[in-house]
Amino acid sequence: MTTKTGAALASHPWFFCGIGGSGMLPLAMILKGQGAQVAGSDRSYDQGRTPAKFNWLKEQGFSLFPQDGSGIHSADQVLVASAAVEDTVPEVIRATELGCQRMSRAELLSTLFNAAPCNIAVGGTSGKSTVTGMLGWILYSCEQDPTIMNGAVMKNFTSPDVPFASARVGQSGVFVSEVDESDGSIALYKPAVSLLLNVSLDHKSIEQLRVLFGNFIKAGEKAAVNWDNDEARYLGEKLPAVLSFGITNPEADIGIEPGTIEQSATGISALMVDRRSDTGYPLHVKMPGQHNLSNALAAVAAAVQAGIDPGEATSALASFTGLARRFDIIGTSASNITVIDDFGHNPEKCAATLRTLKQQEGRVIAFFQPHGYGPLKQMGHELAQVFAHLLGSEDRTILCDPVYFGGTVDRSEGSERIVQLIKSAGGDAAYIPSREECGQHIAAIAKPGDRIVVMGARDDTLSQFARDILDRLA
Repeated sequence: MTTKTGAALASHPWFFCGIGGSGMLPLAMILKGQGAQVAGSDRSYDQGRTPAKFNWLKEQGFSLFPQDGSGIHSADQVLVASAAVEDTVPEVIRATELGCQRMSRAELLSTLFNAAPCNIAVGGTSGKSTVTGMLGWILYSCEQDPTIMNGAVMKNFTSPDVPFASARVGQSGVFVSEVDESDGSIALYKPAVSLLLNVSLDHKSIEQLRVLFGNFIKAGEKAAVNWDNDEARYLGEKLPAVLSFGITNPEADIGIEPGTIEQSATGISALMVDRRSDTGYPLHVKMPGQHNLSNALAAVAAAVQAGIDPGEATSALASFTGLARRFDIIGTSASNITVIDDFGHNPEKCAATLRTLKQQEGRVIAFFQPHGYGPLKQMGHELAQVFAHLLGSEDRTILCDPVYFGGTVDRSEGSERIVQLIKSAGGDAAYIPSREECGQHIAAIAKPGDRIVVMGARDDTLSQFARDILDRLA
């Protein structure tokens, strides 16, 4: 995608603080794809975590530096760092000394996004990455050549040369991106199409989310909104140019014919109905769970609002292969124990994954690594209720300490509290501080027919942890 804004951004060098992060890496890829010189540092790079990712970045021409300020050497560089990066980080200190411009990840992304002639923003508490991948694949399959900014690796776009395809750089003016509400930056985007998936408790209160998401869908020239989610529907009903979608709501424009849903351990299918024309289309999704059927409807609705034929959009989803760490089946052992890697970390995401698992026979062993002390304090009670009520007496929940890469966050309330809340609500849970010891315990208690799910966010090494469990079972 070439724009005047893109050309201007590519005219000076960039430095990404935390370049390996799920939100930073695809943005760095897009910027480099537009011709910019991009360098970066990352705490995980210094610690020797996920070396394959950083070796690949070097192969792609990214210059990597230790997180000691040595990569900042010119006032022409622009420092990209999230708002959470503290002023004591060496890159920030050095950039301040040199007078470098600083942009947040959201400021840079919104600048690129808003410059695109046809831009589609995917918002909501849960499902953003999956729907962004689905929508990007629809547009690609329909020869729209989109630029896609995602927070997860999209399997359809991976190859031996591109194993970390969380972004795709297209040459048209079509730009698809998930947009984040957690830091309020969703207000920066000016979409042609606003897609609202759901509104539920995560990083902010419901009252704050209503304001953020309400303004988000008003900002779009057109909108697509989930009529099955009460909060989303309440916001969407007030809009003039809205296309509704939903599985259960009979008034949704894009819906499902009752009685046609068929589920398996690896996928879901149904007859999709465009009620505006009373036309049906067979819909097949190679990802299990009713939430992924809803995700598929969302992607179709947004594509339709962007001018794609509903039949072509629906047909394209049959070849969508999913995302890494979204109910990603790592493998099954010789003793018939399956290991699944999943991004579940807030109440709604965890609930969707556990419901999908419980639709099939077999015990569930749920390992959960909280993605931070702050989020755990914010939504710990709701998380505990999910694990206590969606898993049965035969299932097991195991928590280790929250992910922590340093900083000044309050660590007074950790995983022990959540385990006690699960037990108080009638569930079975265990707290084992060390993740390594959790893996040993899981391998020791696993039995034929079990499904082991590794859940958590903000830590790429969880995928390797899931593979290590499978290896232990062998």
